[in-house]
Amino acid sequence: MYALGETGRMTDIATFGETMLRLSPSRGERLERADALDVRVGGAESNVAVAAARFGCAATWLSKLPDSPLGRRVTADLRSHGVDPAVAWDGSGSARLGTYYFEHGGDPRGSDVIYDREGASVTTATPSELPVGAIEGADLFYTSGITPALSSTLADTTAALLTAARGAGVTTAFDLNYRSKLWSPEAARAAYTSLFPHVDTLVAAERDVRTCLDREGDAVEVANGLLNEYDFRTVVLTRGEHGSVAVRDGEVFEQDAYAADTFDPVGSGDAFVGGYLAHRLHGGGVADALAYGAAAASLKRTVDGDVAVVTPDEVEAVVEHDAGGLSR
Repeated sequence: MYALGETGRMTDIATFGETMLRLSPSRGERLERADALDVRVGGAESNVAVAAARFGCAATWLSKLPDSPLGRRVTADLRSHGVDPAVAWDGSGSARLGTYYFEHGGDPRGSDVIYDREGASVTTATPSELPVGAIEGADLFYTSGITPALSSTLADTTAALLTAARGAGVTTAFDLNYRSKLWSPEAARAAYTSLFPHVDTLVAAERDVRTCLDREGDAVEVANGLLNEYDFRTVVLTRGEHGSVAVRDGEVFEQDAYAADTFDPVGSGDAFVGGYLAHRLHGGGVADALAYGAAAASLKRTVDGDVAVVTPDEVEAVVEHDAGGLSR
């Protein structure tokens, strides 16, 4: 397996997954009383692509979209962040784009999310209609556990794309990204473990590992256990306010979280992944990549919407200002 960022391929990172429109009332207003909704674009894999692109990577996002103004809204938004959309267009009468409604909350009333994504065009995406060459020509291919949860077709497609990437010598990364509204822990575990043989880097929230893989206890022991059992090259566990842990080549890396005034937490995990992968693609080591990801995640919390509209200079300023937060 080659080193990231040293292959000379045309695309640094390719991602695959669903992207939706996010509709939100003004802060402090309830959905049932709203007379206007703010429209944003967001999805785990495209969020990662946006973060990587904003941090200097050539990023491509693969998916299937309705051939409609809504689908074109998605591609236009991603292009504005420097991402190249490689899309299969659905011109059928049943074509649709998933949406979700996000109502901002606060103590003692939390934020609320309502999904309307069933039957979205992406759920029918097959490898034959996707530009698989964009994956085979990338340094790294990334997808998450949300994608195979959306349909049996997407479960098969996700497996096929990971297999194709590996066959082309492309490094693969996978985030569990468990969503209880999509499937049970048992179903998720079966799907995850079937994909693990095709994954080089596993990223997972500690809570997802506990819920779906029945692993709990010391984070370093959990990460090492996963790495050894499934033969990953790298395992990264995110721990919310407790930071992150990574294991690779017998070494352990630990990173504290950076403090942030939270304006919108949605997408902060994707910002972490995008920041981490971008730094690795630029040739950085795991320790520095964890710091970069942690800074990207903290900055995302200060920005409305799903994507990390932040700059490399801002990330580097956070890391340099709070270098004491890095434990190696």
